[in-house]
Amino acid sequence: MIAMRKIVLTLIAVLTLLTGCIDKGKQVPFEEVNMDTVVRDTMVYGFCARGSDRDVLIIITDAGDTLSLNVTNARQDSLVKGNYAVGDELAVTVSADTTEAMMVVNKSALHGNWVMPNPIDGSSKMGLSILKGGTAESIDQSEVIYKSWRLFNGKLVLVLTREDGIGNDETQMFTIKRLTRDSLIIADDDDLYEYGRKELDVEENFDIELDDGMDEFFL
Repeated sequence: MIAMRKIVLTLIAVLTLLTGCIDKGKQVPFEEVNMDTVVRDTMVYGFCARGSDRDVLIIITDAGDTLSLNVTNARQDSLVKGNYAVGDELAVTVSADTTEAMMVVNKSALHGNWVMPNPIDGSSKMGLSILKGGTAESIDQSEVIYKSWRLFNGKLVLVLTREDGIGNDETQMFTIKRLTRDSLIIADDDDLYEYGRKELDVEENFDIELDDGMDEFFL
C-alpha cells in the first residue's frame, strides 16, 4: 500500500512538471522566436570614378576598393536613380560576385531643395531640403520639422519631429520612384509624393553650400 502511494505521488509530480513545461511552451512557442531581427544596410557607398559610362560604373568605395560594375540590367529595370557622373557620391547594391550593380542611387543628385504644391489649398509650395552631411530641413512647413536623412538599402529615410514637440522623433522610410535633375518622386505605404527642384535663393542661403547633382549625367 505504501509502495503504491509512492508510485502515485511520483506520477503526480512528473505530470505536474510536464504540465509546467507545456504551459511555458504555450507562453513562448519556439517557432515564434525570431533570431534574425537585425536588418543591416547592404549597400556599398563611394564615388563615381573616371572610366564610367552608360553601361559600366566604376566606383571607389568608402573602404578604398575600386569596383567595375555592369549597370545594363539595372537601367533596364529603372533602378539607376539619378544617373551618375565622375565625382558623384553614390550608393550601390552590388551582386554577390561583385560584377553587377543591381541598384544605383545618386546621393549627390538628392542634394537640394525639393518642393510640391501644398496639398491643403495648392496656393503655396512646401517641401524639404536634403543637405550634405545628412542634414534635412523643412521648407515652408510649420507642423513638420525635418532633422536628418540617409539612405538605407536604397530607400530614403527621413527623421522628423512635430511642431507640438509631443513624443519622440519619427522615422519615415520612402521608396525612390524617380530621381532626375529636377524631379524627385518618393512613396511610402500610403502616398506618392512628387517634388520638383527649387532653385537655391542665394541671398537667403548665402552661407549654405549645396550639391544639386547637376553635373553632366551619363544618360
